[in-house]
Amino acid sequence: MVSWEDMRHVFIAGVCQTMTTFQSSRHVVSEEENNGVYIVYMGAADSSNDGTKNQKAELMSSLIKRNKDAVVHSYSNGFSGFTARLSEAEAKSIAQKPGVISVFPDPILQLHTTRSWDFLQYQTEVESSSGPISGSDNASPQGVDTIIGILDTGIWPESESFSDNDMSEVPSKWKGTCMQSHDSISFKCNKKLVGARFYDDSDKDGVRPSGSARDENGHGTHVASTAAGSPISGASYYGLASGTAKGGSPGSRIAMYRVCTTDGCHGSAIMKAFDDAIADGVDVLSLSLGSSSGLEVEFSSDPIAIGAFHAVEKGILVSCSAGNDGPGPATVVNVAPWILTVAATTIDRDFETDIVLGGNKLIKGGGISFGNLTRSPVYPLISGDLAKSGNTVVSEKNARYCNPNSLDGTKVKGKIVLCDNSDGYYSLTEKLTEVKSKGGIGFIVVDDNARTVAPKFKSFPAAVVTEKDSNEILSYINSTKKPVASVLPTVTIANYKPAPLVAYFSSRGPTYNTHSLLKPDITAPGVAILAAWPGNDTNEAVAGQASPLYNIISGTSMSCPHVSGIAALVKAQNPSWSPSAIKSAIMTSALQTNNLKAPITTVSGSVATPYDIGAGEASPSLALNPGLVYETNTADYLQYLCSVGYDKSKIKLISNTVPDDFSCPTNSSSESVSQMNYPSIAVSNIKENEIKKVTRTVTNVGQEDATYTASIKAPVGLEVQVIPNKLVFTNNSKKLSYEVSFKASSKPKEDLFGSITWTNGKYKVRSPFVVSTNSQGV
Repeated sequence: MVSWEDMRHVFIAGVCQTMTTFQSSRHVVSEEENNGVYIVYMGAADSSNDGTKNQKAELMSSLIKRNKDAVVHSYSNGFSGFTARLSEAEAKSIAQKPGVISVFPDPILQLHTTRSWDFLQYQTEVESSSGPISGSDNASPQGVDTIIGILDTGIWPESESFSDNDMSEVPSKWKGTCMQSHDSISFKCNKKLVGARFYDDSDKDGVRPSGSARDENGHGTHVASTAAGSPISGASYYGLASGTAKGGSPGSRIAMYRVCTTDGCHGSAIMKAFDDAIADGVDVLSLSLGSSSGLEVEFSSDPIAIGAFHAVEKGILVSCSAGNDGPGPATVVNVAPWILTVAATTIDRDFETDIVLGGNKLIKGGGISFGNLTRSPVYPLISGDLAKSGNTVVSEKNARYCNPNSLDGTKVKGKIVLCDNSDGYYSLTEKLTEVKSKGGIGFIVVDDNARTVAPKFKSFPAAVVTEKDSNEILSYINSTKKPVASVLPTVTIANYKPAPLVAYFSSRGPTYNTHSLLKPDITAPGVAILAAWPGNDTNEAVAGQASPLYNIISGTSMSCPHVSGIAALVKAQNPSWSPSAIKSAIMTSALQTNNLKAPITTVSGSVATPYDIGAGEASPSLALNPGLVYETNTADYLQYLCSVGYDKSKIKLISNTVPDDFSCPTNSSSESVSQMNYPSIAVSNIKENEIKKVTRTVTNVGQEDATYTASIKAPVGLEVQVIPNKLVFTNNSKKLSYEVSFKASSKPKEDLFGSITWTNGKYKVRSPFVVSTNSQGV
């Protein structure tokens, strides 16, 4: 989703934030904006519950009598409900009907927008050399016959990444379809791309638009090939990042659910895609989209949380992007405990665009540019403030930033211009346009964050530099009567160090609604990722060149499919594992060190915490044999619903697997979430010298007879004990529990981080923990 020059990868979020059963026009999406479309959620789709079936049928029938096009979608496979065109009064009335859990306006969510796989494997090898870790008995896992469902902008089926050469027949478990386009362009599925659906429905006047699962944006194609693309040698972006482009699970099949259109990703379409995917037979669902930070909603109004809950109940792992609103705290989204939430990091590849100053002084910049200036520094160089427009309204500060209409064409023409981007108001594209429109021949922009994500400038000579390097350029400009420079074409630098770094944009924890659940869960490559792209995208083409077949973009949108691919690998090797067991395997086998064998850091250089990276960087091979797993069952998730305010009667509508003896604790609160059998631990509201205890249960999936010993890494001022500190597994004892106690010697001034690792000499099973004095919010 992060794109500096092409904002069509970002759809405006429109998600409400209220806690009522019915949400009125205070919703960020107004009734006019969402065409009066509301989602009616009625909980589990239980074939034995004739009452719910009849209530739904009666409601829909009454609406259709009024307007034959009133009902937009009906949900019946994984959960029950429908989407319809309603007045606000009708929506309020339906919200009071028996069997209805919630009624809310159809929200518009946003997209959270190669060597990355080689880097993950290399990182595993680096970690392996430093001590015993869990390992894979299969050196080249392929994820054969698992099916990854992707909810996104569609797919470009003709891409080589979706070739089905040498693939076996489509698995019999696949029950989905390949919808035919309503337009004139043929769309064909194959043994790799096994299915495709789209959700273009008639408007309020009954007019049905031309629809297709074909990707007109690029995002979905990129995501799909990252997760499960076939290996394609010689892939590159106009010669950059050249190599073999492949998905994380190249043997997996892909099912595309096109839920996003030019006006956004509608919640009603997302819920319909979940409902279809559950019936279609997918193993993993991947969603590189969600709300923006600050616009989160509670469960009954969150299309992704609702759909994911029912998918996980049916045995489908759901992986979601954490969002791109970092680096501020409490910005992470898609935080429901049944979702695998993915942050973003860099890989060991840099795109270097060098700047040559007079005297042949070299500055190593970044970004992607295919300019044609000579290597010799013969082009006049000027800073934005020195090229200020004569207009008295324009400040020197605006000129330094190269904001629109701030520069004097007579001073800029024929020169390379140095511009600051620290204002954060105008985009890089707008600043670049200002320089170009005034006759500039080159563009150097100062932005520490943009330096890490490789923004693209196509054929215009341009580079991004850090503030530190810009000081050197400014010093040269101010000390020379006729400063000159050149901007060279971009080159690819492999084995870049340190890597990974936490992407500056990656959303951070803690979660917005509780400090008793640690999110994000995991991190994976999400910066400057090369993957497949629609072959007709002239907007991405460099002047004089054909449209690129592979493109480089950044975002947690890119990290999410990396983890979805890993999940498909684990599922293929362990087909009977539950979604929570797969999630646990990925989290407890994650890495916390970079390619310098030092702790992973943020872009600013601080050591990354679990709020930045969750359990760490996902490892495709280590996750295959984790040794032990934490299984989070449905009862845990139901207790979570208790903690956020639902009672037993509502929960029985939401889930059809509620145990007979289930009840919500009388004192249920967000703090009780700590007791969920989760692979990470979050303890909140701790007081000085108070002891907080949590219990965890692990299942042995490794060697039958094994003894694990606990090791604790705790910060100063926090006493942590594990009882027992040794777990002995036998043929008759495959599940064992332990208790962790936390005691702060004084009230912590900030959240405290550490880890508990169980080791038996072959496997390392690590759980991060965080201890906080807060219970909710930041």
